[in-house]
Amino acid sequence: QVQLVESGGGLVQPGGSLRLSCAASGNIFVIYQMAWYRQIPGLQRELVATITNYGSTNYDDSVKGRFTISRDNAKNTMYLQMNDLKPEDTAVYYCNLQQARRNYWGQGTQVTVSS
Repeated sequence: QVQLVESGGGLVQPGGSLRLSCAASGNIFVIYQMAWYRQIPGLQRELVATITNYGSTNYDDSVKGRFTISRDNAKNTMYLQMNDLKPEDTAVYYCNLQQARRNYWGQGTQVTVSS
């Protein structure tokens, strides 16, 4: 098993910034990809950003230029730096890890952007 714990969410005003963290633990041997997803209640979970085992990153068009995904292998931690936040970014953000044949998810952290 792999355990993922998100943190760093909260309430922020439009234009503000937040840094989300995802700490991974457990039976980690080879990570293919890690990703951030977000979900608004009643809607499908959507992909925000990915980072592969070799460091390649991809972003949804809605966050390009504002969000940055990164990782710290020594700490088994992934980050999502979110700048210039907008009300439409409000959602529960989930950490995802892909390893071998399996997908792992965290429990999510709430991000609310409101004035």
